[in-house]
Amino acid sequence: MSLSNTILRPFTLLLLAVVTFAGCNANEQAASEEATSESIFPKGRKGPADFFTGTAWVHGLVANDSVFTTNAGSVTFEPAARSHWHSHPSGQILMVTAGVGYHQIKGQPKEIIKKGDVIKCPPNKVHWHGASEGESMTHIYLIPNTEKGIVEWKDPVTDEEFTSK
Repeated sequence: MSLSNTILRPFTLLLLAVVTFAGCNANEQAASEEATSESIFPKGRKGPADFFTGTAWVHGLVANDSVFTTNAGSVTFEPAARSHWHSHPSGQILMVTAGVGYHQIKGQPKEIIKKGDVIKCPPNKVHWHGASEGESMTHIYLIPNTEKGIVEWKDPVTDEEFTSK
């Protein structure tokens, strides 16, 4: 074995070990991120301040058309983010896919909602929904019978309304 092989061989083995470890670590990190990521759809676009307080991300899933007359999408609310008060002529169904949040129909107590919950918002009832103070929340929304209209936006939910029991 030559002198260059004697010096290069340990260096090559060390380099191979570092690359292998780094690759395993990157794979473990990616697997960990995938396992902790609860969202099944992309975040989408940031929701406009005209309709949301705080940061919410909206991703359309089913565009309204004259055949299905349904509109659907996924919304991810960062902690304490929420929709403004609003109503739907045909109502709305929410399916919580991740996190913990709130839902409230005007004049009724605020409800805690969490992953696995399905909420029916009755037609023409003013309501809001969003994340809890300390945790994000993602839901899928379904708006049926869109030939009657889709949404009527109202005022923002105040901090006092949001934090009330």
